[in-house]
Amino acid sequence: MSDEVNGDGASPGLPHVKGRVLHVKGRVLVGAEEVRDELWVVGGRISYERPRGAREVTEVTGWVLPGLVDAHCHVGLDAHGPVDADTAEQQALTDRDAGTLLIRDAGSPSDTRWIDGREDLPKIIRAGRHLARTRRYIRNFAHEIEPADLVEYVGREARRGDGWVKLVGDWIDREAGDLTACWPRAEVEAAIAEAHRLGARVTAHCFAEDSLRDLVEAGIDCIEHATGLTEDTIPLFAERGVAIVPTLVNIATFPKMAAGGEAKFPRWSAHMRRLHERRYDTVRSAYDAGIGVYVGTDAGGSLPHGLVAAEVGELVKAGIPPLQALSATAWGAREWLGRPGLTEGAPADLVVYEADPRADVRALAEPLRVVVNGTVVA
Repeated sequence: MSDEVNGDGASPGLPHVKGRVLHVKGRVLVGAEEVRDELWVVGGRISYERPRGAREVTEVTGWVLPGLVDAHCHVGLDAHGPVDADTAEQQALTDRDAGTLLIRDAGSPSDTRWIDGREDLPKIIRAGRHLARTRRYIRNFAHEIEPADLVEYVGREARRGDGWVKLVGDWIDREAGDLTACWPRAEVEAAIAEAHRLGARVTAHCFAEDSLRDLVEAGIDCIEHATGLTEDTIPLFAERGVAIVPTLVNIATFPKMAAGGEAKFPRWSAHMRRLHERRYDTVRSAYDAGIGVYVGTDAGGSLPHGLVAAEVGELVKAGIPPLQALSATAWGAREWLGRPGLTEGAPADLVVYEADPRADVRALAEPLRVVVNGTVVA
């Protein structure tokens, strides 16, 4: 399982190339069931046709997956708000070295467009900045607005983002002492319609039950966390094709959050504990109903980056079959986000493992090699 340099050894008649070529051998997991023996990387892109005339060929051997997806991650953000470029770079490098090469940045106040110019960092799909009700979210994270302004701000963030917009669907209401929905139904409908008109999909942070029906019936595309799913709303999600990103490594922090707020907000605290206790049943019921479930870690708020393998393990613990949990961060996740995997001509973003991750998803925690745009970077 080591890298080595060979001569070209190519057959005549195949495309002639100059410069470095990467030869990836072993078991290339193009899809959940499609396996190839090798691929080549020429000019930073994948080819299944052996090139001719390559003078420098680097070989990498192992079990190969497309670069993993973290569909709920915040580069450029920490628990206190936006961070400087050096910190954002380290966050992106931590994700990269864990095998995450495609990130859906589910809300950030930082401008991280400079990352797009870096050939060694993950690719990012941005959802603009969170849109929250005034004083109804974490300080310094969101545009805090009132319902009358929601459509305008959704349009603004749709233009700033990469095809996604992020709402805060519920949060603690200090007067009610519990989680409540943040937006009236009419404003949600108008805002989602505006995002769709501009070609953007909409997702929403939702812990509790109350906001889900309005958001789904208004046409939302995805729900983050989705701990409030019930037997009444799960069929609605399945019928409308609304995906969820459970962020189970984040939901694991609910008991600590509940303990911290128990004295002031006992109803909220008890509610958070209930949502935590049934988290695995909720995710498994969603999966069994045919709802799309995808991997997201919620890194960048209170959680560190690089937790993608742990989140896949949590999905398996919830009862999702290992191959489907793997797809939720690999083939299925890339298809859902409209990004290529290990296909001919695609950017060569891939991860190499010593063991078969289909047999044991714990293999994801130990990448052997990480390749970004055709270059071995880790």
